[in-house]
Amino acid sequence: MAETTRTSGHDAGPGAGYAAARLHLLTEGEQTGPARRAELARLTDEWLTALMTAGPGGPRAALIAVGGYGRGELSPRSDLDLVLLHDGCSRPGEIAALADRLWYPVWDLGIALDHSVRTPEEAHRQAAEDLKVQLGLLDARHLAGDETLTAGLRTDLLGRWRARAPSRLPGLRELGEERARRHGELRFLLEPDLKESHGGLRDATALRAVAASWVADAPREGLAEARATLLDVRDALHLTTGRATDRLAQEDQPQVAEALGLPGPDALLRRVYEAARTIGYASDVTWREVGRVLRSRAARPRLRGLLGGRGRPVAEARTPLAEGVVEQDGEAVLARSARPDRDPVLPLRAAAAAAQAGLPLALPAVRRLAEAGAALSVPWPAEAREELVTLLGAGPDTVPAWEALEAAGLIDRLLPDWERVRCRPQRNPVHRWTVDRHLIETAVQASALTRRVSRPDLLLVAALLHDMGKGWPGDHSIVGETIAHDVAARIGFGAEDAAVLAVLVRHHLLLVETATRRDLDDPATVEFVAAAVRDVDTLELLHALTEADALATGPAAWSAWRASLVGDLAKRVAAALAAGGAPAAREPAPPTAAEERLAVEAHRTGAPVLALQPRPEPSAGPVTGADTAPAPESQPVGAELVIALSDRPGVLPAVAGVLALHRLTVRSAELGSIDPTGGGPVLLLNWRVAAEYGALPQAERLRADLVRALDGSLDIPARLAEREAAYRRPRHRLPQAPPPRVTVAPLGSRRGTVIEVRAQDAPGLLHRIGRALEGAGARVRSAHVSTLGANVVDAFYLTGPEGGPLASTEAAALVQEVERSLGG
Repeated sequence: MAETTRTSGHDAGPGAGYAAARLHLLTEGEQTGPARRAELARLTDEWLTALMTAGPGGPRAALIAVGGYGRGELSPRSDLDLVLLHDGCSRPGEIAALADRLWYPVWDLGIALDHSVRTPEEAHRQAAEDLKVQLGLLDARHLAGDETLTAGLRTDLLGRWRARAPSRLPGLRELGEERARRHGELRFLLEPDLKESHGGLRDATALRAVAASWVADAPREGLAEARATLLDVRDALHLTTGRATDRLAQEDQPQVAEALGLPGPDALLRRVYEAARTIGYASDVTWREVGRVLRSRAARPRLRGLLGGRGRPVAEARTPLAEGVVEQDGEAVLARSARPDRDPVLPLRAAAAAAQAGLPLALPAVRRLAEAGAALSVPWPAEAREELVTLLGAGPDTVPAWEALEAAGLIDRLLPDWERVRCRPQRNPVHRWTVDRHLIETAVQASALTRRVSRPDLLLVAALLHDMGKGWPGDHSIVGETIAHDVAARIGFGAEDAAVLAVLVRHHLLLVETATRRDLDDPATVEFVAAAVRDVDTLELLHALTEADALATGPAAWSAWRASLVGDLAKRVAAALAAGGAPAAREPAPPTAAEERLAVEAHRTGAPVLALQPRPEPSAGPVTGADTAPAPESQPVGAELVIALSDRPGVLPAVAGVLALHRLTVRSAELGSIDPTGGGPVLLLNWRVAAEYGALPQAERLRADLVRALDGSLDIPARLAEREAAYRRPRHRLPQAPPPRVTVAPLGSRRGTVIEVRAQDAPGLLHRIGRALEGAGARVRSAHVSTLGANVVDAFYLTGPEGGPLASTEAAALVQEVERSLGG
């Protein structure tokens, strides 16, 4: 424990020169930051060395600086961490006299002292028993006396630390986790503890210890600068308060900011948060790597036993996740064939794949993506926008994937406006996060509400953008409306969708403020909200955004009372909008000439006819060639697939199953029928698909498998189950998606019953839906399938055996059957 007792009766004369030089350095000296800390350490070294050598020749001993002083990081009110090391051969009285000669002058100057007197064996024993002692001794630095004692202790300590790292590093990690539980995450606290909070100076010290173990090393980008920033703030805090404190209290922040030449407390906190983010990310990545290495070491003896000490090493399994992305050893890494320099969508695709699989994005992959520097075209291609939506919709696993991209500077490249909200503090005590983290947490909350809206992609992007205006002067909702419109256009949304996003951001506080401050029985209240949101779909999105925003703010921002008020207001406004008329469910578009030709051929031959036309989307730069030009290497290849075949049961599940077997992701689909010759209807299926990995399959292979699926010789469910089993990951690692939702559309068609399916996208999903519909005896007259990021929103027009709409009881039973099949 540090001693602060001031003792009289001992000559403080030797310290007078040091005290004056110290006072001048801290109050009048021109040096600040690392230079001042280094100079303070140098002055202290000289003074202590003089104390050590001032007396007559004594025992064989060495004076050693440890901890922060050993690293040369002396803040104005830092303790002096000292160890007097002796060989154990001298008389106790001699050692005590030498210790008194060192400790009393320090106490007389009122400097806090953490001291110990030990032999090398005692030092090793203490280090083995106490991790904190071990960490301090790892930074041991010789000051005076016998250098061989110091050198021997350092050499032995490092050797033992490295030898015992597998057993000691887990304990060090537990200490950090316990600090984080007690002191919180530094970059989100209004009064952070610069030392103990996660992302603080203790974590930076722990990273040095991990590096010394040779098990793993921390990402070094910006780490030294981040540590120096926190030390600079602590120096200013010590000088401002006159106390040895590490807690940056709100009342001290204006003076600390002024001492550092910053414009105000918010600028100070933002600088602290950015440093803490760097240290926190480095700590998370390093401990993940430590775990990986220790697991690998533990597995080697077992593997050698299985091989009988012989044989070549077994290659680590690499499971595909997306084009250019694979899973290896519990992380998402880049495939060997990935070309980040030619595939600008790859950062988003890799982050989305990692988040959807519940895996961390490996640091080497992030570094490689950042170094490649391939820029997306503006507006973004559709694939980039879909991958962004998929990333935002992954739930809590969105956070680490997003932070990995942000740590490498990739988010600023993708969304330049992000820089203004990054690490921006929020002084309102209701908010638990900085602005940037609040936006991501809102997307996390919104991902659980995607089944409630018809456009989950707009909900997730609105969640990301709703507070972007806080980085600019003025009302953040008004400013944010313009930012949202511009960002929406940048990432490739059409004018209509961009307008909806702008409305959502402009009015993201409208429902909660109106519901809690206005009379809901007043017709003017409902009319005011209806005029702002304009239509039922936008109201639906705004209601979900309101809830997600409040849940992400903090426990005090949302309650059952507020939820009931907002829900009541939303119902009243929806009724008012519906009374003004609503569009009927859309009917199939008329076929094109090319589709009619395919239908005629299918009718003539009685067999399926298909056309597969690659439609790669440009990834960067202007479009200069035809839209059928080959896609750049490593870019997922998209295509338009049109299939014509005679009307018969089982077509939808058969086609969807064949596409799933060939690893084709369905982006959108339209199913309808025409009678081109008057001889009977022909089904037309128009698909927009993309290859999950590699190139598109050949059209003839698709057709051959489709024929087999229709005649029953290809067992699609069994083949899909085999593939899923081959690539299955442990369930506890997968993010929890909202359950599927199947409903009967309230505004159906005169020609049939319309059911809507909203669910998490997955291989074979459309096949399972088709089987459930066919198994319930319903005929699919037409279908409209949309994949929005990781979510699907599908509408199916169904008829009964006689060709008319389903009875209400039949429709309800069908809904239950489809939900049951998807839930399984």
